[in-house]
Amino acid sequence: MSLTGRRLDIFAVPDMPMVQPGDDLAVLIAARVEPLRERDIVVIAQKVVSKSENRLVDLATVTPSAQAVALGGAVGKDPRLVEVILSESSRVVRSRPNLMIMQHRRGFVMANAGVDHSNVAPIDGIDRVLLLPEDPDGSAAALRTRLEAHFGVRLGVIISDSFGRPWRRGTAGVAIGASGLPSLIDLRGQPDLFGRTLEVSIVGFADEVAAAASLLQGQAREAQPVVVVRGLAWDAPDAPVAEMIRPQGEDLFR
Repeated sequence: MSLTGRRLDIFAVPDMPMVQPGDDLAVLIAARVEPLRERDIVVIAQKVVSKSENRLVDLATVTPSAQAVALGGAVGKDPRLVEVILSESSRVVRSRPNLMIMQHRRGFVMANAGVDHSNVAPIDGIDRVLLLPEDPDGSAAALRTRLEAHFGVRLGVIISDSFGRPWRRGTAGVAIGASGLPSLIDLRGQPDLFGRTLEVSIVGFADEVAAAASLLQGQAREAQPVVVVRGLAWDAPDAPVAEMIRPQGEDLFR
């Protein structure tokens, strides 16, 4: 992994509208961004991808199961919300009052399986929550195909979200979907600065790019969901975010 010209440029796409279900994100981005260059990486916040894919659930339509009722009582959450969270999850990792750490069915370990109320405006008084994209890597690949066709250059696309981290306070941007770039760059077998062979070094490339972009995307009212990262070069093969998920047999903490 290297930096082209030792310079990295990061800029937000201006004037992005509030995305609605059915909106064509590729068209919205292409109409507002300056001409993209070879190997630019477009980082798109998960919420706008999910909204465009209509990943909204009206809580009034949800009937909670007995498990959701019991767990909702234990953590102090609406059982209907808990039912939606359980439907997106493969298991409950940890829970306590006002907190549910879940393993999402895509493998991510995250609060509430990514089901979110924040920055989801109620419509006609209907209380909706937003789910992660059905297939984040697939969503990234579809957006990349459209944007590459429009601009005529090779691009990378990352779908980013904000995750909490074990042992550290605060959230950070991570990649939940990627296309056109290596999510991981394996440096094992390469020499370090002093010629020693690296034995365990694998770079979470997509996460590092997502974290850089999140400085502009923000976490609250910034309304800058699309960021372009320019100036990175790599020679590793493309790999989706799915390859970043640590297999259960390698996980020492769950």
